[in-house]
Amino acid sequence: MNPINCDFSPMKETLKDELLQVIRSLQQSVEEMDTDTNCLLSNFEKIKERFITIEMKAATFYLNCYLSPFTEKYPELSHSVQNMSLKRHGGLIVIQRQDALKDFIQPGIHIGADLTHSLLESIFFPGSPLHDGAVLVNHNQIESAANVLPLSERNIGEKKLGTRHRAALGLSELSDALVMVVSEETGRISFAFQGNLYPITTHGII
Repeated sequence: MNPINCDFSPMKETLKDELLQVIRSLQQSVEEMDTDTNCLLSNFEKIKERFITIEMKAATFYLNCYLSPFTEKYPELSHSVQNMSLKRHGGLIVIQRQDALKDFIQPGIHIGADLTHSLLESIFFPGSPLHDGAVLVNHNQIESAANVLPLSERNIGEKKLGTRHRAALGLSELSDALVMVVSEETGRISFAFQGNLYPITTHGII
């Protein structure tokens, strides 16, 4: 699905420039193999890190595009997940888009309140009775909390996914929902969409 109401042109040019820089670095490493006796492993590590940075920039941009047509509260979402990331508070947030989700989610506790970053963070505060499971966001409201999502059986590369990430992937494989995940172990933020998991930056989401 293509982003809605997003002008990709400036981001496309930025990504193109950064990818060209990576290509030049790769070409330089190839040339150094003929003339340089130094170990190239450090060069490979730097190039890998730059690829990851480019991927995260693109994913952050697309996250805005995928969210903005379905909720006006994505600044609140950004604020909350960044705070949760800094504090290493795990979180799982489902943003409903066009597909109905009642057939895929085991319902939790009804909330029915306007989405604010303070309410969202309080739900996922460690020890909160609602912090396990997923929050369901529908338009500008937190519809419910402590929802249970279907778990994906897939792994990403060689990584064994935790329960939150498997749940995010599982729902995204069955619907067009976008599911944001904050890792309790690392504080990293990612989102699942259409059966794929994307890392995003911990700043500049909005």
